[in-house]
Amino acid sequence: MRIGISADSTCDLPKEFVEKYDIRINAMPFSLGENDLRHDGVTGTSKDVFDYVERTGKLPTTSAYNEYEYTEHFNKIKKDYDAIIHFSFSWEISSTGLNARRASENMENVYTIDTQNLSCGISLLILECCELREQGLGVKEIIDRIEKLKSKVQTSFLIDTLKYLHKGGRCSSVALIGSKILSIKPRISVINGKMEVTKKYLGNINSCLLKYCEDILKEVPANKKRVFVAYSSPLDAKDKIVKKLKDYGFEEIIEAQTGPSICIHCGKGTLGIIYLTK
Repeated sequence: MRIGISADSTCDLPKEFVEKYDIRINAMPFSLGENDLRHDGVTGTSKDVFDYVERTGKLPTTSAYNEYEYTEHFNKIKKDYDAIIHFSFSWEISSTGLNARRASENMENVYTIDTQNLSCGISLLILECCELREQGLGVKEIIDRIEKLKSKVQTSFLIDTLKYLHKGGRCSSVALIGSKILSIKPRISVINGKMEVTKKYLGNINSCLLKYCEDILKEVPANKKRVFVAYSSPLDAKDKIVKKLKDYGFEEIIEAQTGPSICIHCGKGTLGIIYLTK
């Protein structure tokens, strides 16, 4: 049975892996005022988001694919594959995954997985799925393996500014002012499909990022097979973090620039470290 793999562009999977494994990506919609774009790296990019916020002081908006659009997406894939495994954004955070599930439930051999994750936390599971597919496993066995892996995904980000979270209503004005005065950088971790602040750092973003890298590796021991370094904008500390991860013993280090969806909520200066735990 030919198994196709699908995901939304919010997975932030680098292009070379999308092409290598023929991952069918849904380019998710977002709006810059009255200008509707798609997160496809061509018509809509992270730079567009940052430029718009700096120019207008307003935050772009995101929207979810509806059930009909997912049905159309899956039907296109079924022309080439007998079965489809779709990896969705955490259902606790977005309705997008629920719409995908409703569509898949009305189709034969189409399955939607709630990854309970976001960004490269989804990509990590997708690459595991690709390897299982290459090993010749069937759909049900692959899904069972992935479901068991979900709880082992360590996804966390360090955020430089709370400005974007504040504009999106996810942070109070008091917290925003306090973060500016004290240079607070919150660490956001994905736990059971939800985003939670798990630690706070003080100082400039680059020094905080290096401390965050040291802390997360100590607190959450890693399976050293693969790690993602996801970043929203260029950062001086990124190369140093990549070296730390290499010295730690990771066999594969994948650098991925996050797309508009993550950037809209987290802003510039965000960097995440994502891997499977032991």
